[in-house]
Amino acid sequence: MGFSVTLTHIIMVIASVCLASVFSAYAFYTGSVVQNELMQNVNDAKRMTSLQLDIVYATVDNSTSPAHFVIYAKNVGNLPFSEFDFLDVYAGEYCQAQLYTYNATAEAGSGKFNLTDANGNGVWEPRETATLMVYPTGAINGVIFEARLVPSRGIGSSFLFPAPAS
Repeated sequence: MGFSVTLTHIIMVIASVCLASVFSAYAFYTGSVVQNELMQNVNDAKRMTSLQLDIVYATVDNSTSPAHFVIYAKNVGNLPFSEFDFLDVYAGEYCQAQLYTYNATAEAGSGKFNLTDANGNGVWEPRETATLMVYPTGAINGVIFEARLVPSRGIGSSFLFPAPAS
């Protein structure tokens, strides 16, 4: 009787140690997965804030027919930006702004915008100001206008401005 009780206890201790080992291994694995996921989210958030565009000034230029918007914006983030095709530009009368897409050869009346960075190399570097020419298809009417830049990744900007004095 004594031998079978001792054997039973030994088997239960070995089973308990094995179960505890499996549980701790799973806990470490789960903790590692959660930590990796958290680090990935932190890196994504850092990357998002590393690209930040800020509109410095905007106005309406009546030198073309129809008139167009001129937006001056600065890359205040830490990453260069060259994916102009993935930049959404909204401009127009307040609460009625239209979406404009990028076209390097945009011109008056095209319904597109073009972008020229300060040094003209086609890469909008950090701390560099770019000029965006936004060409609506029709006449520009209104008293208060808005401009908004929305990059595909990163932080954009919006700006309200009055119509120029006539």
